[in-house]
Amino acid sequence: MKSKTTLVIFLLAFGVLCPGSSHAQAQQGGGEELFFRANSAYKEGRFEDALADYNQLVFSGYRNGHIFYNLGNTHFRLEDLGRAILNYERARILIPRDSDLGFNLRQARDQMEDVVSESQSFVRTAFFWLDDLSPREVFCIFAVVNIAFWGVLLVRLFTRPEWSYYLLLALAAVWLLCGVSFGLKRYQVDRDDRAVILPTELDVLAGPDVGDTALFKLHAGTLVHFERSEDGWALIRLQDKKRGWVRGDAIARIALAQEPDPALEPAIHLKDAGRE
Repeated sequence: MKSKTTLVIFLLAFGVLCPGSSHAQAQQGGGEELFFRANSAYKEGRFEDALADYNQLVFSGYRNGHIFYNLGNTHFRLEDLGRAILNYERARILIPRDSDLGFNLRQARDQMEDVVSESQSFVRTAFFWLDDLSPREVFCIFAVVNIAFWGVLLVRLFTRPEWSYYLLLALAAVWLLCGVSFGLKRYQVDRDDRAVILPTELDVLAGPDVGDTALFKLHAGTLVHFERSEDGWALIRLQDKKRGWVRGDAIARIALAQEPDPALEPAIHLKDAGRE
């Protein structure tokens, strides 16, 4: 009976390391050449070529902070402020403490016409460390604490020194905190409702129809919150509770689980068609 219990604890301790491993291996199967080619095109000032190659990496399933950062730089060079900020925000999820990214994002925001302050939610305030950690870092911390917790529990199956009881209580509290942090980070990455306005100027309407009254205007790069979609339209909300409808293709959600911007796909196909 004890051997079966030991096996269960072992699986619980190390099973947390399994999710995503096959996906990570699949992502390493290629793409380096395309990435370096895109970097070379960017350095040579061929920004359209660089954009097509970076987008091809994204459409191929690569989710890397440096790719999104380079995409942001390329869009900024092409004076596409909305998509520049969109990709900087996506990069910030994966490489949140990158100083160059932070500087470039501030530079892009300085060019925005709309000044919309983003208030902090209770969860973001209570778990303030999450904004400074990438999903991989949060996962690794949780994995280490998980192994330590189940390791001490395994020790207590055979011997029960007094110190192990207090250590187990402390680890249990940290394990719970890390588990909640990991869950919140995954939700933040996959279900983030923030979106970015893409056109230079956009009318926000009272309803999902071109004939509805224009309530106010927004401009490229403005952060909004996506609420729902209806027949090709999207209901958005600002921090000051203003709400209205915009065309669905006029915004792009920051969440990494979203599909890449389909408006960019034809450019990839055209560039590929010209290759020998």
